Amino acid sequence: MLAGKRILLIIGGGIAAFKVPELIRLLRSAGAAVTPVLTRAGAEFVTPLTIGALAGEAVHGALFDLTQEVDIGHIQLSRAADLVVVAPATADLMAKMAAGLADDLASTLLLATDKRVLIAPAMNVRMWQHAATQRNLAVLCGDGIGCVGPNDGDMACGEYGPGRMAEPAEIMAAIRAQLTDGPLKGRRVLVTSGPTHEPIDPVRYIANRSSGAQGTAIARALADLGADVVFVTGPATVPPPAGVQVVRVETAAQMLDAVMAALPVEAAVMAAAVADWRVANAGASKIKKVAGRLPVLEFTENADILATLSQMTTGRPRLVVGFAAETDDVIAHATAKRARKGCDWIVANDVRPETGIMGGAENAVTLITADGTEVWPRMAKEAVAVRLAARVAAHLSGAVRPDSAAASGGSISGKMKP
Repeated sequence: MLAGKRILLIIGGGIAAFKVPELIRLLRSAGAAVTPVLTRAGAEFVTPLTIGALAGEAVHGALFDLTQEVDIGHIQLSRAADLVVVAPATADLMAKMAAGLADDLASTLLLATDKRVLIAPAMNVRMWQHAATQRNLAVLCGDGIGCVGPNDGDMACGEYGPGRMAEPAEIMAAIRAQLTDGPLKGRRVLVTSGPTHEPIDPVRYIANRSSGAQGTAIARALADLGADVVFVTGPATVPPPAGVQVVRVETAAQMLDAVMAALPVEAAVMAAAVADWRVANAGASKIKKVAGRLPVLEFTENADILATLSQMTTGRPRLVVGFAAETDDVIAHATAKRARKGCDWIVANDVRPETGIMGGAENAVTLITADGTEVWPRMAKEAVAVRLAARVAAHLSGAVRPDSAAASGGSISGKMKP
């Protein structure tokens, strides 16, 4: 797939640059040509000699290289590649990209390119979580910049959390997705997944049995069709897929914030098992056991993320897909939920314990739209994901008549249209 492709690889200044030689090796092994650009800070972590030897090409670093600039070399570099990859993408580089600055070769190339750009962020956890970095990330995603990682893990500074650059194999998967000309190429899609954890106190929380397996499979299937996927996940047991932008959250309130920050998107697949309630009087300290006395927990409703997204008057995704995990009267409850929430499609499934679906490897779903209901046979969750992703792609391309949950009044009968 990468044979004959040219990757313009911009190497930022961070300890994660030590992973770049392995990324270059993987790219060359896959048949891609690599044009390396090493920032001045990046050269503090990896040497031009190492990068040039592995890439088999000269390393570029200076904006005012007289040899190159006679022919406006920075413009040629920015246009000759099939894909521009920034790894590691430091907080500084991301800020320059978001602001449109061009004060060195790397930032000038990024501003001058007319090709797709993929970033692999890497920085200290506090820098990643800083409001300024998150604003810059939102700007870049809104500009159509692809993102892979960062991952959770130990930092060189001794801290732990999100900020580790994605592994070379993960970046390779994201590069392949960027260069795949699938039916969802260039389309931004949101997927939510996993459970939410609602604190009772700093030690205990309310949760559910969702593993995140179905949402993860859906995100992977959409990315395989070329979509730029924003994957908002609660604390799932299944790791997120490679090649997507991962946003990790804990609570329903955090998930709502992440969903709204991800907009605009063309489609949203809301597969997360979001807690309906949270504890209003959650303890700031661990609630101690007192003999003969039980703690009184006061509950309040969480915001309805699916309804909030479905009922937006401006900026609403063209397609909003909800999920209904039910234990009885599955179709009736799911049909009512679709009408009540205002989403376009509902994927309904029976999660009674005896089905083994919640937390299991298989699923049996019914797809409910304005056109009717379609019962799918029991199959692996990966197969469900592939089938649903294909339906999303067909809908966005216009191959399927657009559904309108709001206009249907919730009346669902008859057979699905092809």
